[in-house]
Amino acid sequence: MKKRALIITYYWPPAGGPGVQRWLNFVKYLGEFDIEPVVYIPENPHYPLVDTTFISVVPEGIELIKHPIKEPYRLAALFSKKKTQQISSGIITKKKPSLLEKVLLYIRGNYFIPDARIGWVQPSVRFLQDYLKVHPVDVVITTGPPHSLHLIGLKLKEIVKIPWVADFRDPWTTIHYHNSLRLTVASERKHKKLEAQVLQNADRVVVTSPTTKKEFEIITDAPIAVITNGYGDTANDIVPNFDKRFSIAHIGSLLSERNPKVLWKVLSEIASENDTFKKDLQLKFAGAVSEDVLASIDSFQLRENLEVIGYVSHSEAIQLQHNAQLLLLVEMNKPETRAIIPGKLFEYLVARRPIIAFGPQGSDMAGIISETKSGHFFGYHNEEALASQILEYYALFKADALYLGPSEINQYSRRELTKKLAAVLHELS
Repeated sequence: MKKRALIITYYWPPAGGPGVQRWLNFVKYLGEFDIEPVVYIPENPHYPLVDTTFISVVPEGIELIKHPIKEPYRLAALFSKKKTQQISSGIITKKKPSLLEKVLLYIRGNYFIPDARIGWVQPSVRFLQDYLKVHPVDVVITTGPPHSLHLIGLKLKEIVKIPWVADFRDPWTTIHYHNSLRLTVASERKHKKLEAQVLQNADRVVVTSPTTKKEFEIITDAPIAVITNGYGDTANDIVPNFDKRFSIAHIGSLLSERNPKVLWKVLSEIASENDTFKKDLQLKFAGAVSEDVLASIDSFQLRENLEVIGYVSHSEAIQLQHNAQLLLLVEMNKPETRAIIPGKLFEYLVARRPIIAFGPQGSDMAGIISETKSGHFFGYHNEEALASQILEYYALFKADALYLGPSEINQYSRRELTKKLAAVLHELS
């Protein structure tokens, strides 16, 4: 007999971006492992990104329940739509914020704790309490961010005594932009208190990286499972049409602090010494690119080698990954980003194109790249090693031999990861 699992999530199709993909794919495969998912979402959400192609991934017959949400970002958007979208996505720019940005960040950080969806907690608890009386489930799952959804799980556990799993797609108080929210001492204390309450009361905690697990183990004795993000089965059906030029592609947002100047410097120096390399080189960026990154590329005389595609659908992004000669993965050079394993890393793996990755020392993504033999990870100052690797890849490109066969990647398929999650849920319920 299947177990019924109530999944409480904010992001659901037609939401775009990485936040929707984790649980959309879990829901797709849970039925294969005797888990019947019931998905609870807001009726009128304010999604910063929309991708209608995800709608086709939703399995037929899934029970979907909705309840209205009051979105403060709708009001803020009247003042500055662009800045509101950035803040609601967790995109905090490096440059000195304007007065409006300071005000929005202060309000976001101190009046909406833990986040702007806090107003959905009490209405959802009342609604779900009534729903569960008529439609009982075996386990409740909350996924954040937004971490306010974990407070729904916390209150439901108190009231209806159903086992509860808290899934953290990203950390809470150690996420890279937390310190940019202009928090007062009292607000920071409240964040920490709520984080501890969630971690200490959840029956199981699920995280996406070993570093986050270590951080949470200091706070709670609850069992913690590491279940990373992964790649979907559809990626295996993509037929690559390899770029004719020596392309280095990045999929996703390149923020001001995700700016590998060492790479631009190395590429510029090689191009200045090799006219053929300069003609072959192509930088392809799909997604938002900050002005700081563009200025850096300009300063190294690489603008004519750059193609900024802008935001594309997920299916288009997958095709771009398979077509590229090299794939670029960049994380901020901060200790608090060691736990971040971008979801696109797993899609990069199945594209079977060499990865050039940048991030902080001790990054969890470095371990995956090494384990799967899928490319090379560099610090932000490994200039000599980076130049040597670029030249090696370029020589293979010129010999039409730039192919990669990464190993041990099946464990990161969405189906295998769902199997791991289902084991946690069956053990609990």
